[in-house]
Amino acid sequence: MSVNNKQWLGLPLNLIWGYIAIAVFMTGDGFELAFLSHYIKELGFTPAQASFAFTLYGLAAALAAWISGVVAEIITPQKTMMIGFVMWCIFHVLFLVFGLGDANYPLILLFYGIRGLAYPLFLYAFIVAIVHNVPSDRASSALGWFWAVYSIGIGVLGSYIPSFTIPQIGELGTLWLALVFCVIGGIISMVALRNTETPRHMRNLTTREKFGELSRAVTLLYTNRSILLSSMVRIINTLSLFGFAVIMPLMFVDELGFTTPEWLQVWAVFFFTTIFSNVFWGIVAEKMGWMKVVRWFGCVGMALSSLAFYYIPQHFGHNFAMALIPAVALGIFVAAFVPMAAVFPALEPKHKGAAISVYNLSAGMSNFLAPAIAVVLLPYFSTIGVVVAYTALYVLAFFLCPLIRVEQPGIGRQTSGEGETAGISS
Repeated sequence: MSVNNKQWLGLPLNLIWGYIAIAVFMTGDGFELAFLSHYIKELGFTPAQASFAFTLYGLAAALAAWISGVVAEIITPQKTMMIGFVMWCIFHVLFLVFGLGDANYPLILLFYGIRGLAYPLFLYAFIVAIVHNVPSDRASSALGWFWAVYSIGIGVLGSYIPSFTIPQIGELGTLWLALVFCVIGGIISMVALRNTETPRHMRNLTTREKFGELSRAVTLLYTNRSILLSSMVRIINTLSLFGFAVIMPLMFVDELGFTTPEWLQVWAVFFFTTIFSNVFWGIVAEKMGWMKVVRWFGCVGMALSSLAFYYIPQHFGHNFAMALIPAVALGIFVAAFVPMAAVFPALEPKHKGAAISVYNLSAGMSNFLAPAIAVVLLPYFSTIGVVVAYTALYVLAFFLCPLIRVEQPGIGRQTSGEGETAGISS
């Protein structure tokens, strides 16, 4: 399959409208991220119940993420994105009307959980389009742009816009506004990507062969040791991102006296920083090496900045300027894990869809485990216990990185572990 080499600072120009669609769609999807847990609590439910809703959502997202890569290769990324778009809209409306609207906790769990299946199909299917339309030696920077527009949507616009709309139309009105952005993003993707080059090698597979390829997204975890280790590192990658979105509104608003708009603006600064750091680390990793960037800047940086996100606000109290310091640090270092998206398909070049599915599953599991850790630890150790747990896992990832053996285009094998062969299997 041919690929288009026209790029601007690593951005594939033939996919630019796809990137825009991701930014717009994830803006709508991100509206709820930094205030929904607090809003559910205001409806009369406990912090543990609010966290459990996010845990269930994350589990559904993990399941959808697991199949998204292979499904995108079998039925094309465009069709997979369309399915995710339509599902999101339908179950978002049901969630607002019958779940939040009636303060019905079982329906909140049901419709929010099912809606969790939708966004990974839309989001992660686009990674397959990138991998099949960009040369492998440029994949890191192209994926850096992917995560940059993701941050623009789910983090910057998704946090800033609610900080202005909540005082005007309230939390529920803001969630209805989210639907508008997701509809626009979905339509852009359907129109702009219809003629994009797509993988064709699986279209003629039998049903049994398709299910076999789908199962490979699981079997790779025990047939390829480097894939398993990479999966663990990717799960750890965004624990603070998803976990802090759940626990920090409770600390900032209820304990430290920040208003909800102030907290949303702090969270937006974190995501605003990732716009630039995603692109920066994607480009740097192509020069320095994928795993070096992940280990020394991702793992170490996130361990330190996660602690800072708790201790600096605790020390300075209701001080907006000081709260921005750890938000910026977190935004810089969480993006240093961007090269992991290029590592997975490089480890399984003959089964890129399955490898991407494992990557997506890992991302989804992070979405699930981050609030799950909070649910378990919050009642016993408060916020600091959750933060320390996340920090310890980043330290664990630091020691896992040298065990991953991957050949990077232009650099060659990046490893530790003498005598091992590269983690590439057919």
